[in-house]
Amino acid sequence: MTRIGSVAELRADMVGAVIQPGDPGYDEARSVWNGDIDRRPAAVARCASAADVAAALAYARDAGLEVAVRGGGHGYWGAAVPEGGLMIDLSTMNRATVDVEARRVRCGGGASLADLDAATQEHGLAVTGGTISHTGVGGLTLGGGIGWLSRKCGLSIDNLVSAEVVLADGRVVRASAQEHPELFWALRGGGGNFGVVTEFEFRLHEVGPIVHLGLFFYEVDRCAAALRRGRDLIAGLPDDAGAMLVALDAPPAPFVPEEHHFARGVAVLVAGFGSAEEHARLVAPLREAMPPLFELVTPLPYTELQSMLDDAAPWGSHAYTKALMLEDLPDAAIDVLAERLPSKTSPMTLVPIFALGGAYARVGEDETAFGGSRAARFALTMDAVAPDAETLAVDRAWVRSLWEAMRPFARNAGSYVNFMAEYEEDRVLASYGRDKYDRLAAIKAEYDPGNLFHLNANIKPA
Repeated sequence: MTRIGSVAELRADMVGAVIQPGDPGYDEARSVWNGDIDRRPAAVARCASAADVAAALAYARDAGLEVAVRGGGHGYWGAAVPEGGLMIDLSTMNRATVDVEARRVRCGGGASLADLDAATQEHGLAVTGGTISHTGVGGLTLGGGIGWLSRKCGLSIDNLVSAEVVLADGRVVRASAQEHPELFWALRGGGGNFGVVTEFEFRLHEVGPIVHLGLFFYEVDRCAAALRRGRDLIAGLPDDAGAMLVALDAPPAPFVPEEHHFARGVAVLVAGFGSAEEHARLVAPLREAMPPLFELVTPLPYTELQSMLDDAAPWGSHAYTKALMLEDLPDAAIDVLAERLPSKTSPMTLVPIFALGGAYARVGEDETAFGGSRAARFALTMDAVAPDAETLAVDRAWVRSLWEAMRPFARNAGSYVNFMAEYEEDRVLASYGRDKYDRLAAIKAEYDPGNLFHLNANIKPA
């Protein structure tokens, strides 16, 4: 490996740009989705290829700099931005190429969900991918990848076929079931611990281009009843439907009557991927049992479903989150949520509850490194989102208090690692469990023995 001693040498060795403090565009390059993050890397290596990534890693090792990787820049913790370190920025590596006949897509490590969905939906194909379109494919996938299609298609990692990875020592390898199978297992849920993924290859499914959405909103006084109705409806849904319960303030959207803008309450959302008639049958019991304050039942492009929540978490929001995996949502847990919802401060703060089961549950616990129980029926997230740091501080305390109150309803304090704003070592261990964590630690020792990639939900080398 050639030593790269200075930034000037790194610039000469890379095709992509190297940006330092004082350079034009530096503040933009270091910014991420969470406006609460304000760190200053020593340099940003905007890589254009796997070779660029290898050169940047060599420079960081020689310079003794901490390394962080920026895909979509959407993480709550701001793990993409190392104070005084080197940010490896993959944002220009965002191309997605579809093989329609094989039903495969290859996308760069810097692709967003919007980039991925735009390419695949040209052919009526999709893979599970989040609920906010400006999320990065890389971070989402490496942690697991929950989305609207989880019940129909499983997690993003359940559809990962291969990955191109730049390892800590600069080697570029392809990980799959046939090549580096232990690394491939670890990448499917083990986070960014094992290398820089510069390309993902996914299996695709027929979805869209038109899907169906039912959104039913209930005011805060009926919060508990709405959550119970939504929970019971979800229990009877076929796998070919996605669902979410969200405690939130009604947005000032065109479909919301003006007198209900910012009303506090609960929305029950059901997405259907079959016919309009099938979807109508799915949502009819909810409307008949408890008429909502307002509703939206409509066909829409799959890409719009994927982006409909973007305005709930706009770029630059100040944000914090905690989460739990729940095997059930009992009445007692619903009562806690209903009691505490009125006391949040920011109208942007919300509590999404993702419905799991279906294809998600049919994957064995040990088939992937996913750090969340496959027996869980719900992923409960508590998101403090605010326009400024002061309001965030208030709702951060609200989220922490709510998490403590909800903790007795979860098997352990672990969580889906993508829903962590603080990577406490005990919670990371609880998420994976001792056996899975030890296997990950052994793989880490093989592929990153020096723990170069540690600004994440860190797995320490065995």
